[in-house]
Amino acid sequence: MSLLRKGQHWGTFSIVWHIFDATWQDPFQSAPLIKKYLMGLYKPIYHPLNKCGDHVIIINSKDIALRGNEWQKRVYFHHTTYIGGASWTLAWELHSKDPTLIFKKAIYSAMDGNLQRRYTMERLHIFPDENVPEDMLQNVSNQIKQLRPVPVKLCDISQEERDKIPRLIKYPIDYQLK
Repeated sequence: MSLLRKGQHWGTFSIVWHIFDATWQDPFQSAPLIKKYLMGLYKPIYHPLNKCGDHVIIINSKDIALRGNEWQKRVYFHHTTYIGGASWTLAWELHSKDPTLIFKKAIYSAMDGNLQRRYTMERLHIFPDENVPEDMLQNVSNQIKQLRPVPVKLCDISQEERDKIPRLIKYPIDYQLK
C-alpha cells in the first residue's frame, strides 16, 4: 500500500472534532447539518450500525434564534411516568433554565430513533458560551459553517466606519428627538 493510500485510509477511519458557533442560528435548521457530522454520514465507510461518527462542539448556545413567535409557541413535553406527571414547558422557559437543552433536543429528534442514537449523542458537546475546556479545543480540526450570517450590531462598528455610511437625514443642531 502506498504512502498516499495509507494517509487516505487513516483519514477515513479517524475521528475528527468539529466546532459549530450557534450564534443567531436556528437549532431546527442546524440539526440536520450537525447530525451529518455526528453520525459520520459524509464518510465513505458509513454504516448505520458502525461507530464512525465524529465529535461536535457547539458554542454560544445561549444566543440561538428561533423564528417568529416560536419562543412562545413551541412546547416541550415531559412525563414522569406517574399519574398526572405530564408537564409542558415553553421554549423560552426551557432556554432560561438550561441554554443547551433546545439545541440538544433538536439534534436528538433529527436523528433516527434507533439504538445508536444515545451513543451518538455522547459525542455531542454543547456549551452556552465560548468557554470550552482547553483539552477539547486542542482536538478541534474543522469548523462547521453557519447556515445564516450573523448580523453586525451598530455598537460593534467603529466610529470611522459609521462616518462612511451615507446619511439620509441631517437633523439641525437645535433639534430635539422625542
